[in-house]
Parts: sequence; structure tokens; C-alpha cells
Amino acid sequence: IRSELFSAERLEQHAKSLADAQPVGRSAKSRKSLRQRLKENSERLNGNFRMLAKAAKSGSQITSAGEWFLDNFYIVEEQIRQVRKDLPADYYSELPKLSQGPLAGFPRVYGIAWALIAHTDGAFDVDRVERFVEAYQEVDPLKIGELWAIAITLRITLVENLRRLTDIVVARLGDTERADAIAKEILATSSEKRSRGSADIALEGIPVTATLITRLEQQLRNQNAL
Repeated sequence: IRSELFSAERLEQHAKSLADAQPVGRSAKSRKSLRQRLKENSERLNGNFRMLAKAAKSGSQITSAGEWFLDNFYIVEEQIRQVRKDLPADYYSELPKLSQGPLAGFPRVYGIAWALIAHTDGAFDVDRVERFVEAYQEVDPLKIGELWAIAITLRITLVENLRRLTDIVVARLGDTERADAIAKEILATSSEKRSRGSADIALEGIPVTATLITRLEQQLRNQNAL
């Protein structure tokens, strides 16, 4: 219980600090609308879904995160449709914009949503949202329109965060497939011609990641090629 209370207190303190650090006003930066960002994130999520579904169908090993995404993609689609329905372009254009910082030019509620998700690792509930917003408003009260927009903005931000996570899953899948192809190439070489530097030669010009190296080593060890 003490841990939970401490976490809530830290979250509220961050909300107050955030309110101090988020001046609103005109910004020289031109930003894409949240509606456009939602469209781009939706397209990327659809692309990632197709890639993972194809890989799963072909028998490729999919991470637990990838499996969750495949199983729950219909929920993601429902949320995106709901946001589009509840996101009038004119309304969001009238929301107060941040004038400074990395999110300058975006609505202030977008910055609030990102901060809340970042500091709860996406694991928040209604109570945490209410306490965060109430603490924020002790320093700088929000407009009625901003309060109304918080729920929708949280959905937009969660969709964007999910897109980032699925990008990682897809990238790791690509690394795994490249490692398998390299291992197959090395193993196709006769043991007499194969050398300790075979893997290094095969990796020349290829972006090397921890996932790729781990998978390649695993495949070669399984075939006693190391």
C-alpha cells in the first residue's frame, strides 16, 4: 500500500512540475494535426499487422508481444474508429497549444497525455488520470474543452505508443529472418571451406543488432558450426 501511495504522490508531483513547464501560446513550429498523426499511425499498424500475420502463417517464431497484437488487433481498430468519430478537426485546432519544448505547436492536452503514459508505462486507470489532472490544475487550470479532450487524446497517444512498440516487434522479426538466411548461407558452405571468419564475412554491410547476433549464434551452435 505504501508503494502505491508513494507512486501516486510521485505522479501528482510530476503533474505539478509539468504544469509549470508547459507554457501555452503561439509557436513558431508547424506541426501535423493529431488527426493526420492518427492516420499515419493507423496505416503503420495495419502494415505491421499484415507483416506479422504473414510471418505467423509461414511458421516464423513470433514474440509474445507480436502474438498479443495479432490477437487484439480488432480492438485497436475499434479504438481508432472511435477516435476518428470523436475527433472534430475544427475543435482540436482551437485547443491551447504548447509554445515551448519538444511538443511545441501541439495541443497542451497532447503533452499531458504523453507525460501520463510515459510515467505510468501505459498502465493507468481512471483514478490515476483524475489525480494527475487534478494535481496539474492546482498549478494551471485547464479549459473545459481541454478536459473534454483528455480521454480522446489518451487514445490517440496510446495508438501512437502501440505503433512504436509494434515497429520494434517487426524490426526484431526482420533481424531474426536475416540471421536465419545468413546461417543457411554459412551452413551451405562445406566444413572444409568454412572458417571462423565466415560469419564476419557474411555480416559485412548488414546492420548488426543484438537480436540478429543472438539468433545467428543460436542457429550456428545448433548445427555445431561454431
